[in-house]
Amino acid sequence: IQLPKDEIIQELFAQNAAAKIWRVAKRDLKNNIPPNKFPEFVPQEGPSRGRYVLREADFWTCGFFPGSLYTLLEREAKYPGYQKPHLPREPLLAFCRAWSEPLHGMATRTDTHDIGFIVMPALRLDWELTGNRRSLESIITAAYSLASRFNTTAKSIRSWDLIRKKDVAITSMEENFILIIDSLCNLDLLFYASAQTGDANLASIANTHARTLLHTHLRSAAKAEPSRTGYSGPIFSTCHVANIDPRTGTTKAQMTAQGYSNESTWARGQAWAILGYAQTYMWTKECVFLDAACGCAEYFLQRLGDSYKVPAWDFDAPIEDAQHPVLDSSAAAIAANGMLLISEALAAKQQPTVSTGFRDAAIGLVRALLRDALADKAKFVVHEMVLAVEDVEVGATFDGILKNATANNNAGANRRYWNHGLAYADYYLLQFGNQLLRMGL
Repeated sequence: IQLPKDEIIQELFAQNAAAKIWRVAKRDLKNNIPPNKFPEFVPQEGPSRGRYVLREADFWTCGFFPGSLYTLLEREAKYPGYQKPHLPREPLLAFCRAWSEPLHGMATRTDTHDIGFIVMPALRLDWELTGNRRSLESIITAAYSLASRFNTTAKSIRSWDLIRKKDVAITSMEENFILIIDSLCNLDLLFYASAQTGDANLASIANTHARTLLHTHLRSAAKAEPSRTGYSGPIFSTCHVANIDPRTGTTKAQMTAQGYSNESTWARGQAWAILGYAQTYMWTKECVFLDAACGCAEYFLQRLGDSYKVPAWDFDAPIEDAQHPVLDSSAAAIAANGMLLISEALAAKQQPTVSTGFRDAAIGLVRALLRDALADKAKFVVHEMVLAVEDVEVGATFDGILKNATANNNAGANRRYWNHGLAYADYYLLQFGNQLLRMGL
């Protein structure tokens, strides 16, 4: 199915996005080679407004900016002509390699479940686009590192070793086994490494973990009619955190660490569930995972209301300032990627009506982002035969492609920050464009 040209969607491939990634890649390598700090968020206010705040290299978000660079490289390699203007491949690849170099050394980390987020966005494309076997080897090493956190009694991979917030402290690993909804999107690493190595145990661990979260994190919800996608199955909200007793496998508590409350639905957590279960279905073709993805997606859309818009950071949080609501553009970008996968899966199952419904919903979410959360633009210029970047409006610098994201607005968080650009909001926005190209849309 070929979609008609959409001026707003074409913004995914406009020079603004590439120019911003290029500018940050070049500027923030200065005195930072190999990188020991990576782009995390862009403040919308204050003295650092518009400029990426760099975070220590071992933070979970470090893989997304290199992933954005490789996403641009994939466009140049596989879909020439879509990215405007054409980017010189050699310097682009040099940026990719420079920013991804530290990720190889992290593949042996067994202290985090986020190793999928750390290595997959960049190293998978490095292997697939350039044949760099070192990247494949790092992916495989990382998969075994992640698998080492699996517990047979809990039937899951430990997400966090502990929780220390202002209002909650869970520190005993012998008595507690913490699972977070985000973990579903790290399973792609295990499935991919299993396919590359033939080690079925890696895929089995991922499958078991995904099945466990069906019971620990999904909450049945009431359905509102009519559905904008045509989906008629059960729908689900999600909790962010579940605490399991590793000695018995029983669920001790459901709670949040980044949402509004233990009973609320954190928007990005819901998005991680949509994408994670869609990815798991694409690997396994087990309908229980597609049903979960569809049910979570339908709930996300239901909570948006009658129109596509940038979602609130938590669907149940009170709006304290109607003129300046706390939003999360990253949740919409992640959810849209999941809905596009759902659409692809349903098309393959000969369900064209619902497939089209989820595809249109995914595109509707991204159109809303590009309409309402696109930050001040940048453009490429050539100075003395060198490719450079300038702001479209002089002095209106904003490193992020999107604004209005929220990293963590939980009242008990040790660090609370909201309404900014985020490296992973931009990564999933760019990935959405590439997924449209992969699907021939």
